Parts: sequence; structure tokens; C-alpha cells
Amino acid sequence: MRHVPPPAEELTLLDHELARLDARRLQLLSRRAWLLSVLRAPAVPSPPPVPAARPYVPPAPAPAHGTQNVLLVLGGLLLTVAAIAFTLFSWGEMGIAGRSAVLAAVTAGALVAPALLLGRALPSTAEAVAALALVLTVLDAVALHAVAAPGTDGLAFTAGASAVLVAVWTLYGLLLGRLRVPLPAAVVAGQLPLAFTAWAAGAGATGFGWALLLTAAADVAVALWGRGLAVRVTACAGAVLTGLISLALGLGLSLSADGVLGAVGAGALLLAGAAVAMAGAWRAPKETAVVGGVVGGLAAVAAVGGVPAARLPWDWAVVVYLLCGAALSVVLRLRLPRPVMWGILGASASVVAGAVLWAAPVVAAALLGPASVTAGVWSGAPEGFRDALGLSVPWSAQSSSPVVLVVAAGLSAALHVRWPQAVPERGLRVAAAAGGAVLGWGAVPVLLAVADAPYAVAVGVELVLVAALLALVVRRGADAVAVTCLVCAAVGAASVGLLGLAAEPATYAVAGTLAVLFAGSAACSRVPAVRSVLACASVLCAIALASAAGASLGWSAPHTAPLVLVVTAATVVLGARLRTPVVAVAVELAGAFAALVAVALAVTDAPFLALVLGLCGVLAAATALRPERRRTAGYPAAALFVAAAWVRLAASGVTDPEAYTLPVSVAAFAVGHLRRRRDPAASSWVAYGPALSMTMVPSLVVAWGDPHWLRPLLLGVAALAVTLVGARLRLRAPLVLGGAVLALDALHELAPHVVQVFDALPRWAPPALAGLLLLAVGATYEQRLRDARRVRESFGRMR
Repeated sequence: MRHVPPPAEELTLLDHELARLDARRLQLLSRRAWLLSVLRAPAVPSPPPVPAARPYVPPAPAPAHGTQNVLLVLGGLLLTVAAIAFTLFSWGEMGIAGRSAVLAAVTAGALVAPALLLGRALPSTAEAVAALALVLTVLDAVALHAVAAPGTDGLAFTAGASAVLVAVWTLYGLLLGRLRVPLPAAVVAGQLPLAFTAWAAGAGATGFGWALLLTAAADVAVALWGRGLAVRVTACAGAVLTGLISLALGLGLSLSADGVLGAVGAGALLLAGAAVAMAGAWRAPKETAVVGGVVGGLAAVAAVGGVPAARLPWDWAVVVYLLCGAALSVVLRLRLPRPVMWGILGASASVVAGAVLWAAPVVAAALLGPASVTAGVWSGAPEGFRDALGLSVPWSAQSSSPVVLVVAAGLSAALHVRWPQAVPERGLRVAAAAGGAVLGWGAVPVLLAVADAPYAVAVGVELVLVAALLALVVRRGADAVAVTCLVCAAVGAASVGLLGLAAEPATYAVAGTLAVLFAGSAACSRVPAVRSVLACASVLCAIALASAAGASLGWSAPHTAPLVLVVTAATVVLGARLRTPVVAVAVELAGAFAALVAVALAVTDAPFLALVLGLCGVLAAATALRPERRRTAGYPAAALFVAAAWVRLAASGVTDPEAYTLPVSVAAFAVGHLRRRRDPAASSWVAYGPALSMTMVPSLVVAWGDPHWLRPLLLGVAALAVTLVGARLRLRAPLVLGGAVLALDALHELAPHVVQVFDALPRWAPPALAGLLLLAVGATYEQRLRDARRVRESFGRMR
């Protein structure tokens, strides 16, 4: 009778099922006992739930193969140590016949034993003995040199012995194909013969490079056509190591070559290395093929570009390497495997990026150089562009920088325009276009600096460049190229703006032209976000014009502040007329920034500061007349008016501000009360906030420095009354303002006594009190959270 499943497996299943039933029965009995206890004694608390019993699972036996492998490895290691010790320390105790007989017998036995073990189906034991046999062959070579050829050159003997061992191990691995150790070991030993041969021959760097390159070529062949994954992986690792060392030697020789002849020899080595890398990449997996393409492309660039670069100064040698890297882009027109093509394009991009990074400091010097001559503002137009930069840059040694940038820009533009349909990656096309725009823009100021163009020409060219970039922004819309051009236009505008500070007429010409360019571009653009940025840039240029006008009139910074507020007034009018909300908000925020600039200019003169704050309040109130700006501009308007009154009182030296603030507060309170009657939903901050702060805050400031007791007392009583009224009527503004003023007033009165108490306390008392306070708060933390939540909810219900 045939069982399905087999009897042993079915018995195991039955045991598991019975164990599961026992566990379920135990769980049900526990639940029944608990229910009975609940019915008999309801007040008894319920016991903790009984965890369900897990079914019995017999332990899995330890894997036999793992134990066997550990034992075999340990045994082989011990035998290897014994063989090495015998060869090194016991060799001299035997005669020549005994030595030869022992080595021959042991090595022959170790080489034959794996075949017998494989026949008896013991592959792991065979692997261990085979590894011992390979070690014994190495020891035989050492012993042979010591006995049979002691006078032979050690390096030459090592080269020959390693070649013989490679051949023996390869043949041995091919004969016993089931063994996994001999063939990878032969690949490892194959890295030595040519390198030791070059060493024995006293070869120089070129000889070592060729020896390592030939070794890498052999490794590539084994990696492509070798037997087994272990052999191919080992050969690939060897090819990477020896190939990179060879290419590094070739690159060093090419860069340090004194003439064309030395560069040709190094170039031949690099070209051969590129061929080896490409041969390995052609049939390699995807990731390896990309790396091979990159290495091959870089080696080819170094080989071809190193020959003419040997006779050129370094700045023009960069151009040569750049042209060679750009030539690699021809692979887009060739039928190559895609991973190889991407690797070569990566090499080309790396060369171009390296050349651009070399020229980047020069671009930064040409763009940001005017910022270093702030002491020469309006000192007169310099003769040349370099004089306006103020940086000690060796421009004569950077004469090739514009060429580098132009070539890189042309390459990017060509890739964007001539991108083949076989390469559908649109993101790379857009990146190429954006990169071309940046590189072309950066080349212009560098060219002006290298040529030391006249100052007026440099200013005009940079303004034309900003106009061209803005035209591209308007034309392209909101894609990546437009964003890139917008950033370049902003940086270029800042650069030419700094450049125009050298002379007063140039300042007005540059700021006015930039304001017109940005405003016109904002009017022509159809993208709201782009229009917002352009409009803000135009407002910034207008701020610069207003500041320059004040300086031309000989006014001080505080007297110039009202001129800057003209820009804010213009943005208020413009924001009301713009139909696009995003653009209107951006323009008004730029106007608010202009108001901040005006306040900063007037901060050193209190009367003018009060005037500026009042004008800002008027502009904010005018903005608040629009229904959509009532909340966002109404509060700042009230705050600005109050601040202007405070500053005016302080500037006039008033010691009793209540005589001036109380009438205004009463009038403002009446207006707020009428507002609340008409609109019960209006916030108490809008209705009563200005009236209360108009008097209480200046009184608090005066009371803080008042040595007498009457003013603080009266202020405290008034603040207490306001606080109680706010709490009774559930009004947020009286509660917050009154409570804050009352707390500060009380702190001012108690401060001397608190200082005396702290001086009288021992030094350990404050930390101890703080610790007790923390313990008390921690012990009642949950209750404090609930109290805070209730206070927050009550405060949120106030108006």
C-alpha cells in the first residue's frame, strides 16, 4: 500500500495537530476557570490573560555539511602549517635523497588523493586536500630554489616558478573539473610572472606599466571566457587592480613628460589600456560595461591629449584635453552597446566637468570681483574692467578660460540640438541646454576680464547679457532652462550692479536699465511665478535708485528713508491694479521690504524714524482698504501708528506720556467700541488693542526707570482693572495686554527685594529649590497638561 504523504511525514503532521489541540484545550479550560471565578466573585479583579501555548516543534538537526566543512578547513590548515614548519625548520636534518623523496611523495600523494576522493563522492574532503596540494607545490618551488639553484636570481626564479605554477594549477584544475580551488588559485598566481619579470629586468615605470597591462589583458580574457563564476570574478578583480595601476603609471608618465617623444610612449600605454578596458566592457554585464567605458574613455583622452599638451602651458593643455573629451561624444552616432556608450559619455562628461571646474574660480572672480572694491564707490570710472574687479588674479595665466567655457557651452548646445532619437532621455537634453546657457553666460565676463575691456564696454556688454537671459526666460516659460536663465540673470544683474557703483552716472544707468528690463520681462512673461520673481527684482532696482538719489542730493541715511518709501507707495498702487494674485502679493512683499530698508535707514534719527513709521502706517492702512488685505495689513497699520507715537514721544523727551496718549486712547477706545457694536465678530485686538497699547506700553517704559512709587502703583492698578475686565468679558486683547503689563510692573517693583533674598540665600539653595520645583511639576505633569489644555481652550474662545 502506497501512502500519500509517506508514513513518517504523516506521523509528524499528526503529532503537530495533536499538540495544537492540546494547546487549544488548555486555553479553553483556562478561560472557563476564569469565567467561573467571575461569576462566583464579581469584585475579584480579572487575572491576566494566559498566553496561548505553542505547539511542540522538534529541534532541527545541525546541518551536516557546515560541520564537515569546518572540520575540513581546520584539518587542511593544520596540515599546511605542518608542511611549512617541516620545510623551514626540519629541512636541514635530512639528506638530499630524503628531502627529495619526502617532498615528491607528499606532493604526489596530495595531488592524486583528490581524484580518489571525488570517486568516492567526498567532494569537500577533496577540496581540502587539493588546497593542501597547491600549498605543497609552492613549498616545492621554494625548496627547489634553495637546493638546486641557490645562485639563481630570486626575482627571476620567482617569475619562472610562478609561471610554472600557473600552468600546473591550470592543468590540474582542468583535469579535475569538479574541484573549485585550483583554477581561481591559478588566476591569482597569474598576476605575478610578468610583474616579477619586469622587476628582475630592472624595468622602469614604462616597463612595469606594460607588464601590468598585459597581465590585465590576460585577466580580461579569462574573465570573458573562463570556466566557472569563481574564476571569472577572480580574474575581473585582478584585471581591475593591475589595469588601474598600469593606467595610473601611464597617466603619471604622460603628465610629467618633458617632450613629445616621452608623451608618445606614455600615450601608447594609455591607448593600449583603453583598448583592454573597451574589450572587457564589450561583453561584460551592464554595470561592469559602464565602468569599462568610463575607464577606456578617460584613458583615450589622456593618451591623445597628452602628446600635444607636452609642449603647451598648462592652461592651454586643459583646452586640448577638453577637445579630446568632447570628441568622445561621437559615440552617439556609433552602434555600440548602450552600457558602453553611456560609459564613454560619462568619461566625456567627466573631462568637460573637470575643465569647467578649473575655470570656475575665474568666473567667480569676474562676477564677484566688484564686491571687493566697496571703498571706491563713486570714486570715478576706471579705465579697464580689471581695475573695477579689485582682485589680484593672474589673468595672463588664465587666457584659455574663455575658450574652455565656450567649448563646453558649444558641446552642451550641440548635444541638445543634435541629440539622436535612439537616445530618448529627455531630461539629459534639458540638462544639456541648461548647462550650455550657464557656461555661455559665464564665458562673457571672463572674456571681458582676460581682454581687459574698457569699463563702459564691460558694463554695456553685461547689461546686454542680462537682457538676453531675460528674453530667454520670457520665451521658455517655466522649464528648467528658463529657471536656469533666471538665476543667471539675477546673478548677472547683481554683478553689473556692483560694477556700476564705481561711478555715479554708471550707477543710475545700470539700476535704471535693470529696473526697466525686469519690469518689461515681468509684463511679457505668462508664468505667474516667473512674473513674481521679475517684479520683485524690479522693485529691488527701484530701491537702489531711490537710495542713490538720496546720496546724490547729499542727504544722510535718515533723510533718504522717505525717498525709499516712494517705492513702497508705488508697490501699494501697483498691487491694487494687478489682476494676478500671486504677482500682486509678490510686489507688495517687495514693497514691504523697501519699507524695512527705510526704517533701517532712519533708525539712527528718532524724529525721522517716527516720521517713517507713520508713513509706513499710512501705506499699510491704504493697503488695508482693500477687502482681501484687511486682516494682513490692518494689524501692521495699527502697530505702526502706535510705534510712531511712542518714538515721537521718546524723541521729544516727554517724561509724562500719559498726557498725550490718554486722549488718543480714549478716542481709539470709542472707535473700537463702535466697531464692536456694528460687528460683534470683530476681534478685540482690532477694537481695543491700539487704544490699550497706546497708553499702557509707554507708561510701562517710563515706569521701568521711575524711582518713585506712584506711577508704578497707578499703572499696576490700571493693568489689574484691564485684566479683570478682559477676563470677565472674555476679551483676549485686554486680558493679554493687561496681564503682561501687570506682570512686568510687578517684576520691576519686586526685583530689588528678590535680589536681596537671593543674596541672603546660601549658594546651594537655588539649585535645591529648582530641583524641588521640577520634581513637583513632574509628579503632577498630567494634571498640568490638562490645566494648560483647558486654559488654551478658554483663551481660544475669547475674541
